[in-house]
Amino acid sequence: MTRENIIRMAREAGFADGVVDIVGLEGFINFAALIAAHEREKVARWMLERGYATGHGDTIEDLLEELDWQIAENWTRAMINGVTSEREACAMECIKLAHGWARLGAWGENNEFHDCAAAIRARREK
Repeated sequence: MTRENIIRMAREAGFADGVVDIVGLEGFINFAALIAAHEREKVARWMLERGYATGHGDTIEDLLEELDWQIAENWTRAMINGVTSEREACAMECIKLAHGWARLGAWGENNEFHDCAAAIRARREK
């Protein structure tokens, strides 16, 4: 938060210009609420700019809890997608080997390679 933002919010809360003027408990409460709202909006803006939803976060803590949950979900999804992609890449290597042996005419299109690919793909079911 910049110095100008603090001064602006202090004025909005009822503090006098250039003088530390005690405006009573209500003034301090208003000032604190303005600062809290400003900080909450900054966190919410950061989340939205990066594609995260803010949910129903009324406080910074609510927003951070929502962000934590979304990050965990994204990591889980990324891990599952990565494992699935790697599994399919391994299965395709088995199929390439089968076709390679067939082109050489050594074994024909070897079923063991296809069985290996099927076994790798079946692991997603476990």
